[in-house]
Amino acid sequence: MSTHDLGLSDATVGKRLLDGEALARTLSRIAHEVIERNDDLDAVALVGIHTRGVPLAERLAELIEEQSGVEVALGAVDITFHRDDRAVGAGGEASAQPVVHATDLDFPLAGTTCILVDDVLYTGRTIRAAIETIFAHGRPARVQLAVLVDRGHRELPIRPDYVGKNLPTSRSERIQVQLEETDGVDRVLLVNVAEESTRA
Repeated sequence: MSTHDLGLSDATVGKRLLDGEALARTLSRIAHEVIERNDDLDAVALVGIHTRGVPLAERLAELIEEQSGVEVALGAVDITFHRDDRAVGAGGEASAQPVVHATDLDFPLAGTTCILVDDVLYTGRTIRAAIETIFAHGRPARVQLAVLVDRGHRELPIRPDYVGKNLPTSRSERIQVQLEETDGVDRVLLVNVAEESTRA
C-alpha cells in the first residue's frame, strides 16, 4: 500500500525520488530481467496486487510483449481479507469498511510462473496475503515477486526477485508511488508521516 492511500496531500511531500522518465526506465529494466530469467515466457503470468500493482503489471506486460513478442497472461488479486494485521475496534470488528476490488485470475495457474507485482515492498505482509490468495485459486509451478520499490523493514522472510529501486527509509517515512492510471501523474515521493500510519 502506498501512502497515497492514506489520503496525504502534496503539501506533505518531502522529496521526489523518481520522475516519470525514471519510472519508465525502471519498468523497462524489470521487463528485460523477467525475459532474461524465464526461458518459457508462454508460462509466465503477471498478477498485479490492487491497487497500484495492477497498472504496473499491465505496463510490464506491454513492455515484455514489445521486447520479446510474447503476450504473457495478466491478472489481478485483492488481498483485503487475507491481511493478518487489519485494524480492529474495541469489539474486535474492523475499524473501517475495507475497499474490496476484484480478483481476476481467468487463466489456469497450474504450471505457470506467477509473478506478483506491487508498488512498494515493506513488511512483507501484503505479499504473504497475495500468495494465500493465489493458492486459494490454484497452484502455480512457482511464484516470483516484482516490486517497483523495496523500502526495507521486513517482518517476514520475503525477498523480491525483481526490484526497481532499493530505497532505505526510516519508519517515520513512507514511499508514495503515484501512477498516471490512478493518480494522474507518474512519480515516486518520499513522505514524512506519523508512526501510527497504516503499514503495508
